[in-house]
Amino acid sequence: MSFKNTLVRKVVGVSLCAVIGFTGITMGHTKQASAATSTSKADNIISLGKKYIGVKYRFGAPSGSTSAFDCSSFTQYIFGKYGVKLPRVSSTQATKGTKVAKANLKKGDLVFFKVARTGNKIGHVGVYVGDNKMLHTYGSPGVTYSSINTSYWKSNYVTARRVL
Repeated sequence: MSFKNTLVRKVVGVSLCAVIGFTGITMGHTKQASAATSTSKADNIISLGKKYIGVKYRFGAPSGSTSAFDCSSFTQYIFGKYGVKLPRVSSTQATKGTKVAKANLKKGDLVFFKVARTGNKIGHVGVYVGDNKMLHTYGSPGVTYSSINTSYWKSNYVTARRVL
């Protein structure tokens, strides 16, 4: 084999390795970018929701209103501002996205509960914010944070959905 053939084979081999390496880096970067986009969208949604802490709760509050929220108009509003369309009521919101085990919750997941007025059916929704807490609106505090591990929320937990 001549020097020229050996040199061509080495150049081709190195070039092929470089192309494969760059392709692997690019593919890995795409997955990381997608996960980062999802995380930043969740952070943005939660950050927007925090701006409404203390806004009063009103059952049946109209969509788009920010003077009062019920649980599902709150989630519909803050997710909608970031391009995620949710139905108006919590029981229907619970059919969107993919089911998530409680042990695998991530920021921005929707968490669903049954409440006294709905019996065993879903009647409440909140946004998981991490550290076993949710941002939601219910009763006198209005928009607030609550631990999903308090006895009430823990015993009434139904499911969670990932819509981001």
